[in-house]
Amino acid sequence: MITSKQRSYLRSLAHNIDPIFQVGKGGVEENFLKQVDDALEARELIKISVLNNSGLEAREASDIICEELKCEGVQAIGNKFVLYRRSMKKPKIELP
Repeated sequence: MITSKQRSYLRSLAHNIDPIFQVGKGGVEENFLKQVDDALEARELIKISVLNNSGLEAREASDIICEELKCEGVQAIGNKFVLYRRSMKKPKIELP
């Protein structure tokens, strides 16, 4: 669990990041989770957008992914959300 100060720091880092994945009408599937898992290991902080036809809100998709991959939902605004998980191999982001 991250503190509010750490969450604020991660939000500031995520501000300039472009979304690298989209949750579409297929929803959150196994292949999608595998790709997100790999991206979290490589980058630690990622942004994902939710398409209008997906049937999910950004917060719902974030909660599902966080539960499956044991990551932290940093922020959900509009149709985008940010996820964080510390890398097991090479941590890049040093939290305050």
